[in-house]
Amino acid sequence: MPRVAVVLGAGGSVGHAFHAGVLAALQQVTGWDARQAEVVVGTSAGSIVAALLRAGLSPADLARRAQGRTLSAEGRALVARASLPPPGSMIPPQEAPSSGMASPAALRRALRAPWGIRAGSLAAAVLPAGRIPTHHMAGPFRALYGSSWPARPTWLVAVELDSGTRTVFGRDRTDVPVGDAVRASCAIPAFFEPVVIDGQRYVDGGVHSTTNADLVSGDKPDLVIVSAPMSTERGATRGIELPMRQWARASLVTEIARLRARRIPVLAFQPSSADLEVMSGNALDQRKVAPVCARVTETTLDRLRRDDVADRLSRLTTA
Repeated sequence: MPRVAVVLGAGGSVGHAFHAGVLAALQQVTGWDARQAEVVVGTSAGSIVAALLRAGLSPADLARRAQGRTLSAEGRALVARASLPPPGSMIPPQEAPSSGMASPAALRRALRAPWGIRAGSLAAAVLPAGRIPTHHMAGPFRALYGSSWPARPTWLVAVELDSGTRTVFGRDRTDVPVGDAVRASCAIPAFFEPVVIDGQRYVDGGVHSTTNADLVSGDKPDLVIVSAPMSTERGATRGIELPMRQWARASLVTEIARLRARRIPVLAFQPSSADLEVMSGNALDQRKVAPVCARVTETTLDRLRRDDVADRLSRLTTA
């Protein structure tokens, strides 16, 4: 059976909805279920979706849940067991960040060795620390997993704030509960407070890369599927979001090039102009979840019918 890696990027509540639309459309067209993936990499919002997939929530139910529709019996049982709220509703009201830099130590380290820290990690260190707690995010995953880790490879990405280094929970460390790994991966700098694990402070894995697709290159899967809500198709973005999306796209292009250099096929989904009509703006706005999921499902279905995608899709249909 072909070995498929799924990479789920950052993007807040809107990103969660984007993932749901992409994965549901893939299942509808090919019959392939993302729960079958050999490895799932999740960053920030992607870490939540990755943990839900590994717990047993199907792509179809991810999309139904995002759009407020009735779940399957299996999905309803899982959501009830986890006491899982709707996507985006776990985000409490914003508080003002603390004053001063979050990590002067990381800045000092960067001044000594500027080549040793990425721009996003440096920005997280220089920005004030967020003050919104994230303990509520762990509850559903504590109910689903306890202190155990998924049996199949599930890699949730965070960044150690004071060193700027990337940590991959589930690969580098499996002694951390899934709920805490999700909290760490979702700790947006200057918004959520850093998550302390064994004395180390962690922030959102998206400050290293919004996708972190390079992580799967070592296993050399037969196909990599990337869902990248913070990126954009070429020429699709205008206005205030352009620099952020260009940065995310540039990182993803580099990661894809490295994968393809190893002869690993990649199928990447990035927001189109039609998607951005409903995605643009506050990525944490719960009101966007349903319309974004519906739009992305529609545009992904259209893309999957294109001839240039057929060869890569054949790897899923044989899976």
